[in-house]
Amino acid sequence: MPATATAADHAAFDHWAAPIEFRLFADSAGPTLTVSEQIAAKVGDRIVSGRLAPGVRLGEQELADEFATSRGPVREAIRILEREGLAVVLPRRGAVVTSLSADELRELFEVRAGLYEIVVRKLAEQRPPELLAVMRAGVARLAALVDDPAGGDAYAETVHRLMLVSARFAGNERLRRLLTALSLQSLRYSKLGLASAVRRRESVRLWQQATQALARGDAEGVMRLARERAQASAEEATRVIGDAAVRG
Repeated sequence: MPATATAADHAAFDHWAAPIEFRLFADSAGPTLTVSEQIAAKVGDRIVSGRLAPGVRLGEQELADEFATSRGPVREAIRILEREGLAVVLPRRGAVVTSLSADELRELFEVRAGLYEIVVRKLAEQRPPELLAVMRAGVARLAALVDDPAGGDAYAETVHRLMLVSARFAGNERLRRLLTALSLQSLRYSKLGLASAVRRRESVRLWQQATQALARGDAEGVMRLARERAQASAEEATRVIGDAAVRG
């Protein structure tokens, strides 16, 4: 049975995980964002949240009018979105929100899994006590969202927060930044893969087992469970993408 999360565990989770935001430049420690970066961040929010669906056109003039600027900063914002994998510029059509594809999903999850395995190996050696507290509370939050009809997106975001907090505790800043950079793209697929309560029940079971394995210092066990979680989510997201293509 998984350990019960205490009030102190939940406080630790809020301290480390709550500040994480899934938007462009959320992790920036630099000076104030440029106009182009601000536009890219706001449009990126709409894409990640699903308010702008795959294939929707990003009109330069419409965005320039909305943000009361010229088309120059908008073009640069679109280049930023393209660099982040959230938009693509097509001949004779202009910029559109990227479509979700099984090929991109496979590539993203493969890279993320490789990076996360490095994190897990480092954590299994160190076993930081506060991380275990965060994990217990995070998994308790996941369990509370399993049967919530509207909990799919929140569940996926909590999963990503747990992964990013783990990367922070691993003590490798470059590794953490790489995983953070993948979050915006991979989160769109994770939301598909975790949309059903059936998938969330299986996911939380694996997270509970992974927390217990981490407490034992069992790196191989944690990585095996992480691969199992990722594979199940990828398969479900691929199925949803395929169904949508058939309907289309």
